[in-house]
Amino acid sequence: MVPIYYYIALSAVLFTLGALGVLIRRNAIIIFMSVELMLNAANLAFVAFARLHGGLSGQIFVFFVMAVAAAEVAVGLALIVKIFETKQSIDIDQMNLMKG
Repeated sequence: MVPIYYYIALSAVLFTLGALGVLIRRNAIIIFMSVELMLNAANLAFVAFARLHGGLSGQIFVFFVMAVAAAEVAVGLALIVKIFETKQSIDIDQMNLMKG
């Protein structure tokens, strides 16, 4: 049996990588994937704690987070495609020019 702190440490590393991707990168797709990585890191921690305590509440919560993440992916990618059609780039610095 793998100790819980291995899961929590992996979750912390994944969340940190996602946060760094959001803060450092300028590409909208990379930022989008980094947010998804952060969500999956939180899901891993939820499942690990649910396994530790023997309940199903963590898995149920992860199921709802995954459903919301799927909706976010659909809306987010549609926005990115629409922005690419108008600007011919998905660079975040150029999206700042969209202020009206």
